[in-house]
Parts: sequence; structure tokens; C-alpha cells
Amino acid sequence: MTEPAVQPNLTPQFCFSTVALRDFLRISRGAIDDSITQNLNALVTPAQSGFDPASTSVRIPRSPNRPIDPRACQAFKDKVLFPSWQARSDVLTYCGYVATSPDPDDPEVALREAETEKNRERVVDERLDPYSARYFPREPRTERLANLIRQERSVENIVRSRTWGLVRERCGDNFQDAEEALNSWRTGRERRAA
Repeated sequence: MTEPAVQPNLTPQFCFSTVALRDFLRISRGAIDDSITQNLNALVTPAQSGFDPASTSVRIPRSPNRPIDPRACQAFKDKVLFPSWQARSDVLTYCGYVATSPDPDDPEVALREAETEKNRERVVDERLDPYSARYFPREPRTERLANLIRQERSVENIVRSRTWGLVRERCGDNFQDAEEALNSWRTGRERRAA
């Protein structure tokens, strides 16, 4: 069975390193969600009743989706799928908090202040150049991080929706949406831990 990605140490530096953040999300999604069909196929027991030589005398088209043992499906969801989703949720939530918190260590503060001051001192004659009055200050890294988190949450919703659709189709047991199922799993996990 596929193992969920290991959650990284959550620090502001991890969040501001967009390469590390995106790599974690990409690897986690690739291991579980992008290969969900293969993961579900791996749960199917190929020959529960053994080989029957008479089965080769007549060609019978197989159904594309063989039934999966409900216990195997539940174990996959509890041990692989939901922990992976939870790890990604934790990272996105933590980095969302970092993005909305003040950033005293922003290395570009002095540069932004200098650019703003330089812009104030500029003399602009819009008759000569109508575009010269435009000024686009650099975004603080917290704003860049907030935009990235917003995008990644949208991607996460799409990925979960697609994955959960396939899980429901193959396991055939759950009519909750992905978020309701994850919340139910969290509640059950918290009860067992208490």
C-alpha cells in the first residue's frame, strides 16, 4: 500500500520557500491522488477462489472495475488517503497563518521603503509620458505567500473532488463529499486519541 508523504517541519521559512512548499504538495498529490486508480487497483485481490481451468474455454469480457473488499477500501482511506489529505491541510493552514501574520524578518522591507521614497520624489509630467505616473510597489512576501496558498487551496479542492469521486465509485460505500468524509475521519481519530 502506498505510504502518505511525511509532513515537513512547519516553520515560516518552509512557507516562504515556495519551492519547498510546492514540492511537498506536488509529491504528496503525486503519490496518492494522481495515482488513485493504481492505488485502488492494488486493493483488489486478483484470485480469491483460485484458478479455474474451465474459465479459459469461453471468452467473457471482464467488467472494467472489479469489486474491492470494503475493509481494504476503509483501511486505504484511514491509513493512506485521509492522513495525506490531513498533512496537506495542516501545511496549507499553517502557511495561511504565516501569510496573514506580520513579517518582522522580511528582507525586502528596506528596498520597498527606498522605492516608495524614490517614487514620492519623482516629478511626473503626464503630458510628456502618460504612463510615467504609474508606480507598482513590490509585494511583501506575505502577500505573495497568501496568493500562493489561495491557489494551492483551489488546486487541493479540485484534486480531492476528483480523487473522492473515484474512491466513491470503486468502493461504492460513501455518499459524503470529500470534506465531510475527511471531517468524519478527523472526528473518529480524535475520539480514539482521547
